[in-house]
Amino acid sequence: MSERDTRVVPGWDGRYFEDFTVGDVYRHPLGRTVLPTDNSWFTLLTQNTAPLHFDANYAAQTSWQRPLVDSTFTLALVTGQSVSDVSQHVFANLGWDEVRMPAPVFEGDTIYSASEVITTRASRSHPDAGIVTVRTKGLNQHGVTVISFLRTVMVYRRGLGPVTRPAVEELAGSTGGAVQAGGAS
Repeated sequence: MSERDTRVVPGWDGRYFEDFTVGDVYRHPLGRTVLPTDNSWFTLLTQNTAPLHFDANYAAQTSWQRPLVDSTFTLALVTGQSVSDVSQHVFANLGWDEVRMPAPVFEGDTIYSASEVITTRASRSHPDAGIVTVRTKGLNQHGVTVISFLRTVMVYRRGLGPVTRPAVEELAGSTGGAVQAGGAS
């Protein structure tokens, strides 16, 4: 295939409201190892003064015997892991409910996550969007659930939200070759 016949294949662009089906489960693609720096910085940035998160000497005197990762970091991390599947085209984040942390997260743990679509409905106040509720779980490297929560988001309908990047033709123009769009979006 010559440069003139370059074929552009669209990458994953996230779901729009029409793409959600109750009962679908999305395994989010990226895991993330929690580093001591993540825990320290997040604790400091949020002005959390609990020494259990940043004072190894103090933490060694607890039943955990080592620092616990700030629970709001875990919530933020697992929410972030779900964005490409759940809220890439978010109109608004409406809330988290039933947040549970059944097991601790420690520095060095790797967190993976998945979300199940629980409900969908059209928005009554914003015809360009719909409301989706998912149940998200975060698990550590041993398969132990460390967090679960319901998250409700308002998501744009296809073609009614902001444009996130230039059209394929504009991107292809910079290569100097003709482009054939390929794949479905």
